[in-house]
Amino acid sequence: MKQKDSLLQGPIWKGLILFAMPILLGQIFQQLYNTADAWIVGKYLPGAPYAAVTSTGSLVFLLVGFFGGISVGAGSVIARYYGANDIEKLRKTIHTTILFGLFAGVLLTVIGVGFTPTILRWMSAPKDSIEYSIEYFRLYFLGGIAISMYNLCMGILRAVGDSKHPLYYLIVSSLINVALDFLFMGYFGWGVWSAAFATTISQFVSCVLCLIRLFRCKEIYQLKTKELRVDKERLKEIIHYGLPSGLQNSVIAFANVIVQTNINSFGSVAQSGCGTYAKLEGFAFLPITCFTMALTTFVSQNLGAKQYERTKQGTKFGIICAVILAEIVGVILILFAKPLMESFIHNDPEAVKIGIQQANIESLFFCFLAFSHCIAAILRGAGKPVAPMFVMLGTWCALRVAYISIFVPIVGKPWVIFSAYPLTWTISSIIYLIFYLKSDWIHGFEKRDKKHLAAHIEREKK
Repeated sequence: MKQKDSLLQGPIWKGLILFAMPILLGQIFQQLYNTADAWIVGKYLPGAPYAAVTSTGSLVFLLVGFFGGISVGAGSVIARYYGANDIEKLRKTIHTTILFGLFAGVLLTVIGVGFTPTILRWMSAPKDSIEYSIEYFRLYFLGGIAISMYNLCMGILRAVGDSKHPLYYLIVSSLINVALDFLFMGYFGWGVWSAAFATTISQFVSCVLCLIRLFRCKEIYQLKTKELRVDKERLKEIIHYGLPSGLQNSVIAFANVIVQTNINSFGSVAQSGCGTYAKLEGFAFLPITCFTMALTTFVSQNLGAKQYERTKQGTKFGIICAVILAEIVGVILILFAKPLMESFIHNDPEAVKIGIQQANIESLFFCFLAFSHCIAAILRGAGKPVAPMFVMLGTWCALRVAYISIFVPIVGKPWVIFSAYPLTWTISSIIYLIFYLKSDWIHGFEKRDKKHLAAHIEREKK
């Protein structure tokens, strides 16, 4: 049975799990990128260099998140045409996506390298670690083309139902990343910049492997140099479905930058503790991530094939699995927070204490985080990306930032920052539940197609 058939035919639970498991394994290896950096830097370059690496998440997502959101839109369009077996539009969308990725990579490099010092100062990065952060980020973003193309190519393969090859490439690149970290810092004794250098090299390797796969495969989604051109209609679709997700990612990332600024105000100890918890939390999010990715592809493909009842059944199964898994992982994270934190942070009990406190406050609410992400993924897969954008911006950005900005100066304790996350996850889940049950999300693509057809007929009349 082909992977395509496992999503469009046969038992839903089997198809989703078979598709989601390689994504989960791939996300585990991908998470090793930053985790390996953090662990090895913590071992060989403790103190300020370690704080510089562990606090990288919000800035990276601020710059990468926008283009990542666009790739989500491209993936939903590709999956829809793949499910509908519309080969012409499928091929045009894929080739347009590749060219967009090259442009995005160049832009990401220019912005990342040029504006890193300014953004870090806006974030009030501690003086004892800011130079290390600038060093790390600038080298990281020199690989902007690899970052952009790697994510888009992975998205193309997953959109057509291939979640296995992305797994293979992630394993290879992750092993390269870890090996180079040990070589550069452990053997050569290089500085914190070498952790970014190792990550950049590994991402270039996975990018090249993805491109080789797309150019050499004999499937209907094969890349061909002579077909590499921008199709205006397909580009409009990609931007229409991807722009809301891109804006959402960027604004949420900006909100996280504000949160990180508040964390930085408590000094490098809080920076290290929260940064280390973020690495651990990244693994806890993996069950959520794998099912949200699987749900977006599943929904887009099945709606493209007009299998509405199958789509509804699949979304229910995916939501239940993600919520249960997320809560189990949350409980495990609380139980083992101390030894996990200590495995990264050496001889800094105050930083460990802060990380444990954050785990105790946030982890039991992972079920709400999972639910929100699942509904957002379903809506994007159904061609309704604007709704999750407004929900996320209203709760995870505006409300979260307002809460922190008001209460941190009053209370003056890091736990106030941590409590903002369960609060906003819960509120967004309530809103999403209402939207999922009451709105007609199942016909998102069809409604837009009808509007376009009506507009076309009107233009022809004129």
